[in-house]
Amino acid sequence: MNSRMTRRAILGGSLAVAAGLSTPLPAQAHGGRKTDEAATRYGKVRGRREDGIVKFLGVPYATPPLGELRFKAPQPPRPWSGVRDAVSFPRPAFQVAGAEMGPDGNGRMPAPAEDCLYLNIWTPAADRRRRPVMFYNHGGGYMIGSGSATGQDGTRLAQLYDVVVVESNHRLGLLGYLFLGDLARGDYAANQGMLDILAALRWTSDNIDNFGGDPDNIMVWGESGGGAKTAAVYTMPRAARLFHKASIESAAPLRFPTRHGATARAERTLELLGLTKADIPRLHSIPAARLLEIQQSEAANGVAPWGDPDPLPGFGAFVDGHVIPRHPFADGAAPFSAGKPLMVGTCRDETVFFSLFGPPDIFSIDEAGLRTRLAGTYPGAELDRIIATFRRSRPTATPAQLYFAITTSPIWRDAIKIAEAKAAQHAAPVFMYQLAYPDPTLVPGTNFPLGSPHASDINLKFATLAGDRPPGQRATARHMSGLWAGFARYGRPAAPGVPRWPAYTRNERATMWLDAECKIVNDPDRDERLFWRDRA
Repeated sequence: MNSRMTRRAILGGSLAVAAGLSTPLPAQAHGGRKTDEAATRYGKVRGRREDGIVKFLGVPYATPPLGELRFKAPQPPRPWSGVRDAVSFPRPAFQVAGAEMGPDGNGRMPAPAEDCLYLNIWTPAADRRRRPVMFYNHGGGYMIGSGSATGQDGTRLAQLYDVVVVESNHRLGLLGYLFLGDLARGDYAANQGMLDILAALRWTSDNIDNFGGDPDNIMVWGESGGGAKTAAVYTMPRAARLFHKASIESAAPLRFPTRHGATARAERTLELLGLTKADIPRLHSIPAARLLEIQQSEAANGVAPWGDPDPLPGFGAFVDGHVIPRHPFADGAAPFSAGKPLMVGTCRDETVFFSLFGPPDIFSIDEAGLRTRLAGTYPGAELDRIIATFRRSRPTATPAQLYFAITTSPIWRDAIKIAEAKAAQHAAPVFMYQLAYPDPTLVPGTNFPLGSPHASDINLKFATLAGDRPPGQRATARHMSGLWAGFARYGRPAAPGVPRWPAYTRNERATMWLDAECKIVNDPDRDERLFWRDRA
């Protein structure tokens, strides 16, 4: 994905209360609201009963990473006495504020802040019934996002499927991934943002039984940047005992940047701040807003939030040799996750999303425009070959549709490689999908239908569609949310009205085609897959 697309993508107490209550705490009235209480290892929390479920919002899972704890591994939360209110969404991680954040947002959540290590829980009841747990990593390319966004609200999943949904806020960008461990003495962490997710996952494993969840049945999942975070979790030895299945969605990270690259990025950051290695202790007191300015200035220069571009990687998960000891799937799937079932897939029209924020002329290009836009990536005869291949697969496609198919296909190609690596372990199944619902909504100012762009899966799998939506889209949401909840419950995706979903193998390559009417397609777009195989 080129840097222009990437830039658009990252815009898209003292007395602990013992855990182990044998009966649910009763509902109470608090400030005019129905509330429920639950115990954690650090103290009691009070959530609000609403929409037929209980929401525990802003539960601390670590000590605020402030001052000397900046760039360090997360520390356990400080115990508290009494009952702590957990009835409002917490502060998102420090970032450029989105539409739902702060005084200029819609009031859903506060402004971003460094004090961000909190999680949200949506549960049918805090009754110790041991329901499947769906631990979601939000997207945003390691740079933006929140575990409180409306589209990924866990209410409907908890209501419809009797599951518990958990979402965390965790450090992002420079604050989450600046690596100082090879430049300074001290206990500077590697991948501190991923260590936050590990801490939230450990908190969930240790405490979720008091919130109606099953600590022995935890699914980790995420889309886009959250899919990359999920791939990282799948590759972290210390996470292995804390989850039992995973789903990597609209992200296919075969490789992460290296420790050397992360150190080079840190050196560049010091240079931009006018600091030397000797000045590293000053990083603890520089205002976070100044650090964000540096992060944004580099993004404006085309630095990707993840991947390994020349000359330096962006801020994101990297192979440090300890927290993340290996690449996720380039050298096969991690052996310590061999027994964990996996889902992996993409939206059929991923890259349409990345063109929604620019001039609309891309949606009406002709053949010459198609060739001009692809020539920098596919020179000479290779350009002729890829266009011919995709035109043969999609004979009715317009030049614009071919452009989006061709630019989307590397994501699908790498998702296939992940599935192949997992299937090769012969230990637990892997299930592949494509979201193919053709949303007829026209891109503003064009006659081009949206199709199934990047991020269009979020409202579908969370069943959070709002307003008057087409029946086909609502049916797709019913199928997708049911399949994901089924996977969380059983380790095999299944839902009413959907065909049996076989595991992926290199022989059959069974893929779930997600639409108003779902179907299994073996080896979809075979000619395109073979093009990439032969090009490797």
